[in-house]
Amino acid sequence: MNSTRILAFDGVDNFRDYGDYGTTHGARLTKGVLYRSAHHARATDADLRQMEALNFEAVVDLRRKSERERDPSRRPDRFTAEVIANDIGDVGVAPHLTFVMTTELTPENVKGFMIEEYRRIPFEPRHLDLFRRYFRALAYSKGPLVIHCAAGKDRTGLLAALTHKVVGVHDDDIMADYLLTNDAARIEERAPQSQDMISQTTGKRPTLEAVRAFLGVQADYLVAAFAEIDAGHGALDAYLSQALGVDPDLKARLRARLLT
Repeated sequence: MNSTRILAFDGVDNFRDYGDYGTTHGARLTKGVLYRSAHHARATDADLRQMEALNFEAVVDLRRKSERERDPSRRPDRFTAEVIANDIGDVGVAPHLTFVMTTELTPENVKGFMIEEYRRIPFEPRHLDLFRRYFRALAYSKGPLVIHCAAGKDRTGLLAALTHKVVGVHDDDIMADYLLTNDAARIEERAPQSQDMISQTTGKRPTLEAVRAFLGVQADYLVAAFAEIDAGHGALDAYLSQALGVDPDLKARLRARLLT
């Protein structure tokens, strides 16, 4: 873990600050306000004390209802933050589980599946609702927020990248923050455990290379999401305004709130 952005937690992976980047217009994104992580179900008591000290004003849980019920979040004793979540469209088996159960896990198949997921994520009704509510909470709050999904890499990664786009973070920093998951998510530590779990569940044992591809992220994934946004709306600003309610007034408020 080679970045001071990554916070050390015992039971929560991929916990990090996604502020403190420069922007194309010379301002800088505030540090200590924007946090992202994987789910909090395995947070230790020490982790909860650390989260309590961060004093979150809102927690944005991007998971499906079924994911939240399977791995319910642990909260500090004096937890008062707003929780932003929804149950929209939570029917059937999650796409990634269907993929694991029905498809041979190879690095090539994983990449193809993930690119299709990234093309879908920006337009799914559940995400549109959560992303809208997140941006409004971010614009009107005064304290720190944390966004997370299950692994804190795909849904969370896209929302963090959209935030960076809104405030004008340089594209190379947006991608660097996105790819930092590959350092922060303890992939080498988790890959053998995930390999065993998939083998027990499906009866098929994927290679470690395929499992690592499933646990990590690639630049092509984020590129695919933004290309699909451009194809669907003509430009990112149109998507932000029309789909997420980030119109010029809200964008100005977000920049005033987040930039120094």
